[in-house]
Amino acid sequence: MKIILYQPQIPQNTGNVVRTCSVTGADLMLVAPLGFSVNDRWLKRAGLDYWLNVNVEIVEDLESLLAHTEHNFYFFSSKASKLYTDVSYESQDWLIFGSETSGLPDHFAAKWPERFVTLPMKEGARCLNLANTASIALYEAWRQLDFGDLQKIPNHPTKARLSLEPCLKITS
Repeated sequence: MKIILYQPQIPQNTGNVVRTCSVTGADLMLVAPLGFSVNDRWLKRAGLDYWLNVNVEIVEDLESLLAHTEHNFYFFSSKASKLYTDVSYESQDWLIFGSETSGLPDHFAAKWPERFVTLPMKEGARCLNLANTASIALYEAWRQLDFGDLQKIPNHPTKARLSLEPCLKITS
């Protein structure tokens, strides 16, 4: 499973998503530009030493990547009508979440409308926090897969110092 954050703006949200990826074995892809530096102390603090157990990749062009992937992918949006629980997830699926400030670009919905899903919220409510939404979606997908590969998730290291550079793979 892979979580994709499209142009995330808030380092604490990304750090919390890293923690969720770490404890579930999911990979993380960040789509540039990011609203923060990967060296940001808030990002490191929110992710703690969980960064060391997560495969993290930074990409520049998500649309091109999606056009050429063989993986199933789903966009999570408050504007969608299909519920996230109506999807039958597979272990290699990609779950895509928009920026905290601007969501996902409209051209994604125009190109892949059948891949847009939503979490239910009461009428008139503002959107759920990005990190919470990603956690809910990932755990639903993982639940459908009977929490497969739980035994394969590595234990967390106990290093007090953290450098993100060894964890990042940057793709243009």
